[in-house]
Amino acid sequence: MVTQPQISSTDVIYPESDGKPMADNTQQFHWIVVIEQNLEELFADDANVFVAGDLLWYPVEGNNRLSTAPDTMVVFGRPKGDRGSYQQWREGNIAPQVVFEILSPSNTPNEMERKLLFYQSYGVEEYYIYDPDRNQLKGWLRSSDSLLEGIESMSGWVSPRLGIRFEIGEELQLYRPDGTAFRSFIEISQRLEQTEQRLEQTEQQLEQTEQRAAELEAMLQQYRDRFGEIET
Repeated sequence: MVTQPQISSTDVIYPESDGKPMADNTQQFHWIVVIEQNLEELFADDANVFVAGDLLWYPVEGNNRLSTAPDTMVVFGRPKGDRGSYQQWREGNIAPQVVFEILSPSNTPNEMERKLLFYQSYGVEEYYIYDPDRNQLKGWLRSSDSLLEGIESMSGWVSPRLGIRFEIGEELQLYRPDGTAFRSFIEISQRLEQTEQRLEQTEQQLEQTEQRAAELEAMLQQYRDRFGEIET
C-alpha cells in the first residue's frame, strides 16, 4: 500500500492571475476603470474600505480552484493596501460586500449564472451587472432570507452599502452621495487642469493687486516727503 503525502493548506499555491485579460474591449475597460477609480476616490479617507479591480478572490482556504475575479469589488472592514489576491481567511473571513461586473460580448449566460451562484454562496450583499453594448443594468440585493434577489428597478436605485445612485439614460450614470457624478480619468484630468488654470489666474490677479498697492504706497510716500504728513 502506497501512502499519499498529505498536503497542508499552507502548501497550497494561490495564483494571482487566472490567465484572462482584464477586459475584452475598450468600452468594457473604460467602465471597469471609471467604477473602480471613482469608488477608490469615494472611500479614500476611510482606511478600512478596500477597493480593487480584477483581483482574484479565494473564499475557501486550501481550495485554489475555487475563485473568481470581480471587475470591481468593495470590502468594508478591511484595510487598504496591495494584495496579490484576496484570500478571505486572511482577511478576517470578510467577503466582499459589493461587486460589479461589466459585460463584454464574450460573456455567456452560463458564465454569468455561475458568477451569480458564486456570489450568492460566498456572502456578497450587492451585485451589479452593466452591459454597455445594450445599456442594460441589473442588480441583486441580499434579502432577509440570505438570498440575492433581483432589484426590480435600477433607475434611481441607491446602493445601501455605497450610497451611490444609479441612473440610466443614453448610458449608465453613477452619482456619489453628495450628488457629484462619477467622472472618467480624462474628465478628472481636464477638471484638474481647469482648476490649476483658475488658481494661476487668481495668483496673477493677486500679484497685480499687490503691485498696484505697492505703487500707490510709493506715490503716497513721495507726497509725504514733499508736503509732509496729511492732517486728518
